[in-house]
Amino acid sequence: MSTLIYIHGFNSSPLSHKATVIRTWLATYRPDIEFFSPDLNAYPKQAIHILTALVQRYPSAGLLGSSLGGFYATWLNQHYGNNAVLINPAVKAYDLLRSLLGEQRNYHTGKGYVLTQAQVDELLAIEVDALRYPERLWVLLQTADETLDYRLALAKYPRSPMLVEEGGNHAFDSFEYHIPAIIDFLLY
Repeated sequence: MSTLIYIHGFNSSPLSHKATVIRTWLATYRPDIEFFSPDLNAYPKQAIHILTALVQRYPSAGLLGSSLGGFYATWLNQHYGNNAVLINPAVKAYDLLRSLLGEQRNYHTGKGYVLTQAQVDELLAIEVDALRYPERLWVLLQTADETLDYRLALAKYPRSPMLVEEGGNHAFDSFEYHIPAIIDFLLY
């Protein structure tokens, strides 16, 4: 059986729209693919620990990371070589989160917490500078992302396959249409 790990973004959860859509699609069209979407808390060091344990358990798993999940998927690709699809990835996640220090609330669970400089520093500690396996990263970008500047990803992943769509938003509003190609890239 093949395995797909969906990695949600900042203040998101396994209940996110993309996680729900991919879970439903797989159940309908590819029940042979085992699906995981771990609930990653606000602490990057713990998130990486959870994700590393999954990748070590399923070494050939495909990774699908959205926003901050794309940042984590890049780190996992660097260390384990897994194929990964990055959807509007957070390239300099630590810079973005530095601007959001203070009270936060998960979009799906409503659970509150305080984002601290220590958490930002944990992200900075896992920054990937030079990509070892750029051909194993497929980057999906939409130019009207209201949260992240897509040009940062263009600069970060110049040797990776890339799909850039005009317009759209941070949620990557055409996600559903790309699922078959995502599965092909990740698992074959």
